[in-house]
Amino acid sequence: SPAFYYYTINPFSDNLALCFSVWGLVYFFTGAKKPDIKKLLASGLLLSLGTLCKLPFVLYFAVPFTWFLTSIIKQGLSKKILGQVMANFIFIVLPIAWYATVIPQWKGNGIVSGITDSSVSLSTITAFLFYHLSSTLPELLLNYGSVLFFIAGFYFMITTKAFKHPLFPALVVCCVAVLLYFIFEINMIERVHDYYLFPFYPFLFILVAFGAWHLSTINKFTRMLTFLLLLSLPLLAYARMHKAWTNEDPGFNKDLLTYKEALQKTVPDNSLCIAGNNGIHHVFFYYINKKGWGYQTKDLSFETVKSMMDKGAKYLYIDTLNATINPAINQFQHKLITVKGSIKVYSLQYPVQ
Repeated sequence: SPAFYYYTINPFSDNLALCFSVWGLVYFFTGAKKPDIKKLLASGLLLSLGTLCKLPFVLYFAVPFTWFLTSIIKQGLSKKILGQVMANFIFIVLPIAWYATVIPQWKGNGIVSGITDSSVSLSTITAFLFYHLSSTLPELLLNYGSVLFFIAGFYFMITTKAFKHPLFPALVVCCVAVLLYFIFEINMIERVHDYYLFPFYPFLFILVAFGAWHLSTINKFTRMLTFLLLLSLPLLAYARMHKAWTNEDPGFNKDLLTYKEALQKTVPDNSLCIAGNNGIHHVFFYYINKKGWGYQTKDLSFETVKSMMDKGAKYLYIDTLNATINPAINQFQHKLITVKGSIKVYSLQYPVQ
């Protein structure tokens, strides 16, 4: 997967969430076939850790939920099944407690409201969906070399009647849940935020692996074709992604990258800062290695700056490549500390009364 290759070079919360969640499913599958309380406990813990890292991975709990629900419908509720359910779901209280605490603070966050509170038009959303189906899925998620395997996976799922497997309904329900999550967040994902699609990876590549395996068993030609396509995957992933990010064109003001160490040392590490004047103000803080408040020019007013300073902001980083110092700052006492390329750093004090 080119996208997975690209994102796994980063210390990315989605990577850890996916790791925990995949192993949570592994332990569930092995623990559910021949009920094993220890494996179900491990599954529940890992799925909960995955959810703590990234909220959308709570959807993976749909697998054990569906499995136990169908088991209860078929066999009735017994102490044995109840014990298995408790073992698998006891740790979910951890992410529930955490998100119950923090989500109410996510005011104005589009991730929480999704398309239910979006000004994006239906035609735009439809265009996003078409783009992800025609480009993101084959090119970035699967890899063009895996598309045949992916299609073959659906074909062999039907011809081998794999859908009759006892765990198949649980996988389908989870897939549907992940698909609904994708549609719900489509206005936030747009065309660029494909890291939102991490929960799709295991299900996509179960099909890819299933298709590749069965394709390789038909005859010598398909075996050789499968072998050649498998060899092409890392080459195609590298070819697609090795220039996706470069020092010369990182996708933001490269002075942040060039002078990052100097900018980090300009003010004390624990300083709270205001940073921005460009459209990527969140990126700013990764490179100056500070905490604080980001802004765009239109957002900065005297009242805004004062409210940030009331909360502890003492320094201001400005990207002058995109804008000059905002007039609101002139109402405060400010002293230029350093200039690194197009980045200026000021100390701030309250205006003299």
